[in-house]
Amino acid sequence: MNKIISVITLSLFLSACGTEQATQNAEVAGAVVATQNPLLTVYKDPNCGCCKHWITHVEDHGYPTKTIEPQDMWALKDKLKIKGELQSCHTAVTKDGYVFEGHVPAKFMDQFLANPPKGAFGLTVPAMVVGSPGMEVDDKFRAYHILQMNNDGTTELYQAIDSYQQQF
Repeated sequence: MNKIISVITLSLFLSACGTEQATQNAEVAGAVVATQNPLLTVYKDPNCGCCKHWITHVEDHGYPTKTIEPQDMWALKDKLKIKGELQSCHTAVTKDGYVFEGHVPAKFMDQFLANPPKGAFGLTVPAMVVGSPGMEVDDKFRAYHILQMNNDGTTELYQAIDSYQQQF
């Protein structure tokens, strides 16, 4: 949302500038638009409410989404090489093939996409952790780990989440 406001503000500024300055500022505006978050294709069960809440979370943080409800989620996860112990209720994939499994906070998706670790294809929050984005229940929170999924089949700790506030 902030990026949209920045582009609108910049556009208003451009209309008040001279031609040369407007051209330079248009290039800057293009750079702002070019840094927009990638489209996330989210695969989920049609009846999953927490998936809808997570989608709202990432959209609120600037990620456009497209939702697909496949007949066989497990076949999709197998195709994407997401091991059973790393799976959750939904899977998001960028156009570049990066995978975000489960209730990964947008903050850490931003960090991962800004500088993808060598040999990694995504992040996962296995299972459905109470208090993670999309899994809010009153003021309940359970600490959890965000794991990095690597191309060689290994995982490693990407981030330990010890408090609700740390996710944002």
